[in-house]
Amino acid sequence: MTSENLVTYIRRNRVSSTEVADCLGKSGALPDVVAVNRGHFRVGPVTWVYGYDESNWPIHEQIEDVPENSIVVVDDLGCGDRALFGDIVAKYLLLYKQATAVVVTGKVRDVHRLIKEDWPIWCTGFSPVGCFNRKPTTEPDPALVAERQGYFHNAIAVCDDTGVVIIPKDQQDSGFMQKMEFIEEQEDIWYECIDRRKWSTYKTICEKAYLNGLPAKSPLSDDAQE
Repeated sequence: MTSENLVTYIRRNRVSSTEVADCLGKSGALPDVVAVNRGHFRVGPVTWVYGYDESNWPIHEQIEDVPENSIVVVDDLGCGDRALFGDIVAKYLLLYKQATAVVVTGKVRDVHRLIKEDWPIWCTGFSPVGCFNRKPTTEPDPALVAERQGYFHNAIAVCDDTGVVIIPKDQQDSGFMQKMEFIEEQEDIWYECIDRRKWSTYKTICEKAYLNGLPAKSPLSDDAQE
């Protein structure tokens, strides 16, 4: 099982961030990250960059090497309430570097332009006050950098209207694929029970009456099923 197999499956079947989070035991979401523009669905390998010391200088340096078709995660490691970047960086990444999407664990600005262009961008909020364009005068916490780099290295990001979920490298195996296939089938069954049979959500999701007394063969933990 390769990361490319997982990305292809998620893209073709439009497996939502909600379903992926369930496959991760109801975890994996980047806190407070929401879509700037609605209606985008993006999945792909993560390229991790970061800003710190209220400076976006490191971001400008790091994004020079962003590979095509990656989801660029711009991590806020000490920029306070300042926006990490605005329209120019977004355009550079999405148009000229051909990134699949941009995810920011902090704020952005020039939002009117980001909305006008309908860029696939996710962030935690907005601010007209940006970071300084200067070399940082301090270094980020090495332990924090190592931790975040380890988490995002070779990870997959799934981004939609609900948020952004990260699939770490150590979860990208055949077992995870089985979980996604199961949850996709289970969703179809649940909608069948509620829409056609007119069952209650309690009878369908809690009692799982559709099993007719047979044991559930679920690769998910019980509390991860809705």
